[in-house]
Amino acid sequence: MKYTIFQESRIGKRPYQQDRLAHWHTRDALLLVVADGMGGHAHGDVAAQIALDCLGGAFRSEAKPRIDDPDKFLYNVIGRAHAMILHQTQRLGLVQDAASSPRTTVVACLVQGGYAYWSFVGDSRLYVLRDGRILARTRDHTPVQMLIDAGRIREEAAATHPDRNKLLQCLGGPRPPRVEPTAHARLVEDDVVLLCTDGFWGPLTQRQLLMGVIGRDLKKAMPDLISLAESRAGPRCDNISVLAVHWQDPAVAAPAEPITVPMEEAPTDVRDFAATEPDFMHMSDADIERQIAEIKKALRKHDPAKK
Repeated sequence: MKYTIFQESRIGKRPYQQDRLAHWHTRDALLLVVADGMGGHAHGDVAAQIALDCLGGAFRSEAKPRIDDPDKFLYNVIGRAHAMILHQTQRLGLVQDAASSPRTTVVACLVQGGYAYWSFVGDSRLYVLRDGRILARTRDHTPVQMLIDAGRIREEAAATHPDRNKLLQCLGGPRPPRVEPTAHARLVEDDVVLLCTDGFWGPLTQRQLLMGVIGRDLKKAMPDLISLAESRAGPRCDNISVLAVHWQDPAVAAPAEPITVPMEEAPTDVRDFAATEPDFMHMSDADIERQIAEIKKALRKHDPAKK
């Protein structure tokens, strides 16, 4: 696989950084994760870090050198991250009551075999950008997104809507999230896969995002866009995190039918596991402790700094 990666987090005007982002790779697979700890809930940064550790540890354990079933991997590991956030925050004594438990959004993308596979919970986004247009974008789990999808407000009105910061789903809350069915798209040379928190996409218009990226190297384009987001957000600027990949491999052979996820409609090329309960619903405390130990072992094996 041939690609370049850009990543950056800025604190904005907040007193502390609750975003987390990371990527892991093998010879044949790449996992990208961005999590936005919820600032209105105590220790959102802890929830975001647990989500990253859970996904990264699972990838290190299962990518040999690829993930056998990308759809099932993302569906299960995001669900497990929710269970581990609940378990660990209770174990560490961070939970005062259900209303203030540590919570986070998450968006994760697995790239292998010339395809990008992704899933998410909350309003951290993934974009696939191609030839100056948005080929695909995740649809936020928010009341505002529901209003946009229903045609009741325009996309441009979202930034100033009074409910813009409300979430319908997250990891670590009292209700288990409905993990989004995995979507995927075949990548072609010069595609950009962009994962980001709402501190980045919220202040920017779609045109600003596209014009800022077209024909530019990510290492120059992204810092400029982050600075623009900071400027437009002003004194209320949130934490900003961006993880972007410039894909540089030729496209793999197309399947019998084109596989894309149009931005204008809900994804159709998805594998929906909703008919079956995710495995985290059946995990005991002992199961979770074992998973945590395995995650730590996998991360230590590949990152001596964590030993």
